[in-house]
Amino acid sequence: MSIYVIAGIDLLQLLQWPAMLVTALAAWLIAAQSKSRREIGFWCFLLSNGLWMLWGWHDNAYALMFLQVVLACLNIRGVFKNEPRLDTPSDSQASAR
Repeated sequence: MSIYVIAGIDLLQLLQWPAMLVTALAAWLIAAQSKSRREIGFWCFLLSNGLWMLWGWHDNAYALMFLQVVLACLNIRGVFKNEPRLDTPSDSQASAR
């Protein structure tokens, strides 16, 4: 019996539910107009990538694990490329006034 099985429930199998919820939350935040909310969304996506990797490892879902690595790279890029909303003045424009 695995240490991840308690009372007949495979705890790592249940990991897909929080992974799904964090992924949905991240998608909601990414669509926000606020730069800070979008940034939090990218970090949530990175958390969900890690959760899906654990679940994929547990279930030997190697294609899913590879996909999560690729998506994590894109989410890291998103953290650094996240820009403010276009119709608000940027810091450099505000300081030029």
